[in-house]
Parts: sequence; structure tokens; C-alpha cells
Amino acid sequence: MGWGRLLTSLGVATAIAGCSAAYNPVPEASVNQAVVAGMGSAPIRFWGDQLPPNTDAMVKEKWAQVKATRPQLLAQGARPVVNFLAISGGGSDGAFGAGLLAGWTARGTRPEFDVVTGVSTGALTAPFAFLGPKYDAALKDVYTQSTTADIAVEHPLRGLLGGESLASNAPLARIIAHYVDDAFLKAVANEHNKGRRLLIGTTNLDAERPVVWDMGRIASSGRPEALDLFRRVLLSSAAIPAVFPPGLIKVDADGGEYEEMHVDGGATREVFLLPTQFMASKVDASLGIHPVRRVYIIRNGHVAPEWKAVEPRTLKIAGRSISSLIKSQGIGDLYELYEFSKRNGMDYNVTFIPGDFKDTSTQMFDPIYMTRLYDLGFKLSQSGNPWKKTPPRLM
Repeated sequence: MGWGRLLTSLGVATAIAGCSAAYNPVPEASVNQAVVAGMGSAPIRFWGDQLPPNTDAMVKEKWAQVKATRPQLLAQGARPVVNFLAISGGGSDGAFGAGLLAGWTARGTRPEFDVVTGVSTGALTAPFAFLGPKYDAALKDVYTQSTTADIAVEHPLRGLLGGESLASNAPLARIIAHYVDDAFLKAVANEHNKGRRLLIGTTNLDAERPVVWDMGRIASSGRPEALDLFRRVLLSSAAIPAVFPPGLIKVDADGGEYEEMHVDGGATREVFLLPTQFMASKVDASLGIHPVRRVYIIRNGHVAPEWKAVEPRTLKIAGRSISSLIKSQGIGDLYELYEFSKRNGMDYNVTFIPGDFKDTSTQMFDPIYMTRLYDLGFKLSQSGNPWKKTPPRLM
């Protein structure tokens, strides 16, 4: 479910006044120096719109971990296969991706992904996808049994009168905490130490820039704050602006203590892989490796126009317009990833909800609709190849 429908269903009729609680933002001049409080100086995140200055070190560390734990992949003359999985936002439409992953497992062709990225609802799916098929049942439960009340507590009047949001995401926070415990964190850390990467996208709203969080590095940090931060990043990535409260991350910068405001990663990108400046050829040459790279993109949403008579009312017009804007942004992101993949010699594969599948939801998170969507993704993946080789409108 897109932001437009969420906003409409919650009854937003005016511009939101802003956060009512005291907020201490990072000064603009110190934004690039801010580090997450309690996490030391380890590079646990980077701007998503530029290549990190320590890119070479990050890549070398990854392949050193692969060599130490999976030496057969780098045997003499071997070409290691690197599988990327990028999971987009889409609210309750995340049921499509959950079903697709389970169907892929059932078909017996699902690979182990070296890099998994997620935004918004995709951020909630990504850790489970990263840890593998044993978490398919948990994903099914979340995306077919949840109702709106399991995700949010609505308080639109408070939001319209100057609060930070139209609803509380406390129920969603409890779901995240139920699954993401110390054992879960340890499992992510173990995979990270094998050279695999789990990356989650948020939006730094003050900076108006995407942020990529290295969740495996957080999990393997050994810091007492790691579990809370891991959960907070997932919740922030799914914090639909105005609908849910933003995630406030405490940071240190230039000797001062501040906060960063993080919201839904979809505010800047609906789906992502790596910064567009990344050039695989330079990495391969410096390390003397020649991987086969395959990119799989799950777009949890429609890409074809969907006709619908819009009532001439403020909420209906606003909701439909925002949904259309997000759909167009999502398609643009698929084109950007297509160009990125071709420039880096990656095999591009994308899937999305078929145009003939109609939205029959009656609430923000409708278990009947989500179950139908889950079953659709499962059947598409189990029965055949759901992947397209080019983004929509190039086909």
C-alpha cells in the first residue's frame, strides 16, 4: 500500500505542523561529522548518494572475509557468483515480495544472496531474506496475519493539531522486537563475517539525503546499543512521513550531542543497490577477481497505470496524486538500477505486481488482500520465471 492511500485512510486534510516534542538537530556544518552515539567511530553507515571515502577498504574487507570463510569461491580460475537482492517499499504490498521469496524457496532455485538491500516495507523483509529460507514462515505470518491494528494506532486529530504523526507505530515496533532479538542479531553478525552484507535505507530528513546502514556491521559491533539501533533503523526505514513518527537517532558531532531525524527510505529512493558512482571494473582490477554479478529487484507495487475514478474531494485528490507520484518515482528508480547494472556488467532481473491484479484492500493492512497478494507472489515464483530483463516500458 502506497503513502497516498495511507494518508487518505488516516484522514490527513491539512499540512502537518511538525514535531511537538523538543528536537535538537545537527547543525548543517557538522552533518558529515556526526557519528551514532555509543557506536564508536566504526563506519556503520554512509550517504546513499555518494561513494563512501572508505569504499576500497570496505570492498577489501568483504573479499578477505569471503576468502577466509568460503575459500572455494576464490579457487584458482573460479569466477565467484555475487547475487544482489533489492527489495522496495510498498506498505502492505510487501506481501508480494514475501510470497515471491517463499515460492522461490519451494522451486528450489533461490540463491544465497551476497548483498540484500531494503527500503520501507522492504527493510522489514530484508533481514529475513538475508538469513535465508528458514525465515519464510515468519514473513508469511507477518504479511498475511497482520491487520492495521497490529501495525499502527491511529490518532489523526493529535497529528493535525501539531503532533509529529497521524498514528503511532508502537505495534510495529513490538513486532520488530519480537523477531529481532539477541539471537537474530548474532545470526546477522555471523553472515556479515562471511563477507555478506545487509544494507537498509532511511532518509535523513534534515539533510534531505538517503542514508545506507550496514546492519551486519552494527550487529557484529559488540556494542550494548547495537540491538536497539538495529531495531530503530528498521522502524525508521518504515516510518512513512506524517503517518508514523520519525526515528530520532542520537549522534555526536564536533563535541556536541544532537539528534538526526530519519524517515522512510522511500522519501528519497523506493529501491537501491549501491551508490551510482560505484564501478565494479575498478574493484575487480585492484583485487584480481572477476565475479559474475546478478541483480534481483522486487518492486512491491504496480508499475502499470491503474484507472480509478477519483472523487473531487481534497483527501481523495491528495491521496491519488501522492500514490501516482510514488509510482513514477519507483519506476524511475528501476531505470536507474538498470543503467547501473549495465554499466557494471550485472545481470539485471526485476519483478513487480502484474497489472491485472486489482487492489481490493479495505484498510491500510488488510489480511485478506495481503494473503491474495502473497499467494500471487508465491505462485509466480514457484511455477516459472517471474523476472523481466528490462524495466517497465522498455519491454
